[in-house]
Amino acid sequence: MPRSAANAGGGTPMKLPTAGEPHLTYCTNIHAGETWGEIRRNVAEHVLAVKARVGSERPFGVGLRLSGQAAEELAQPRELESFRDWLGAHGAYVFTINGFPYGQFHGTRVKEAVYLPDWFDEERVRYTERLGGILAALLPDGVTGSVSTVPGAFRPRVPSSEDAARMANNMLRVAASFHALHASTGKVVRLAAEPEPFCHFETTDETIRYFQEHVFSGDALARFEAMTGLGRADAEAAARRHAGVCFDACHMAVEFEDPRVGPQRFASAGIGIYKVQLSAGLDVRLSGEEDDAKQALARFADDTYLHQVVEHSETGLIRYLDLPEALEAPVAGPRHLRVHFHVPIFRETLGPFRNTQTYLRELLLLQRDQPVSDHLEVETYTWDVLPAEYRNEHVVDAVAREMQWVLDVLDVSR
Repeated sequence: MPRSAANAGGGTPMKLPTAGEPHLTYCTNIHAGETWGEIRRNVAEHVLAVKARVGSERPFGVGLRLSGQAAEELAQPRELESFRDWLGAHGAYVFTINGFPYGQFHGTRVKEAVYLPDWFDEERVRYTERLGGILAALLPDGVTGSVSTVPGAFRPRVPSSEDAARMANNMLRVAASFHALHASTGKVVRLAAEPEPFCHFETTDETIRYFQEHVFSGDALARFEAMTGLGRADAEAAARRHAGVCFDACHMAVEFEDPRVGPQRFASAGIGIYKVQLSAGLDVRLSGEEDDAKQALARFADDTYLHQVVEHSETGLIRYLDLPEALEAPVAGPRHLRVHFHVPIFRETLGPFRNTQTYLRELLLLQRDQPVSDHLEVETYTWDVLPAEYRNEHVVDAVAREMQWVLDVLDVSR
């Protein structure tokens, strides 16, 4: 069994002293980098600087984002051993990997291509299995790992129930490989599908229904039995242990969900929340006559990322694929919009707009009192495309402020 990073450093994994003792990190997808060399430099330069700003003397959690290329490079045994030793020497450890964006993620048009390869594609399966192997090699003893991933596919690519079942079967293949990792290494790695607007499952209700109908159904579990050689009861336990949800606070706030209801519904359905991404979107109220406010909002419509919008109206929720579409909609009168644009979680207001910090605060208070997940990850990947006045500090300082905000809400001192 490989030596773990925390053990190599001679310490114990950093855990927050709350009821569920979750691990806390931030996702390194905020830093541009596609090769493993670039990502490792980001970890050395930025993650250790955040660790110093937050003031933790114990081992510090790292939330890796690995592109397909970086994962292939890091998976080489000598590189893995070198990084494991480096983590131990610098008081850091990896417990989660963002396996959502496979290709280039900064400095180019991403939009809906971020979901490719999706769960129809063999490359998504290979990539995610590779991430699981990397994580198993890096996990400290006694710490579970999570790999967050695409919620199936971009919604228009899933026209039928048969297509939905195909994606679920591929997810179960990965869960079976994670079960095999557990058997061979003793390390538990969990796949965490992340509901997102305009994907095959985006709301709590849709996600629960997807898992019940396609991941944990009788037919699906029969296939999982065949994949693993387990009996039915053990197969279901293993499938639920290795396949669950990544609960992104921005995404769920954009859907106008209740921060206390969603996690409880997943728990009641027996679907594990294996990572919570601590993020905030934009909460926008327009009077219908405020051209200045519309112009201010238009500055968040960048050419890189997809910024889905949900509007709360008298007739229900109206969804727009991207921010320009919402801005151009011929709607008269007051409007209440929420925008999928990850803004710094400590910044309650951004010009005339608020962020969805109220949702995130309520979720964290729930986490404090009735733990939702043992993995917490701050994720503000859109830093580079924020209007300049909202990123007028060094990214390390901003991330440290985000993490300190989380610790303050959780009432945690280090």
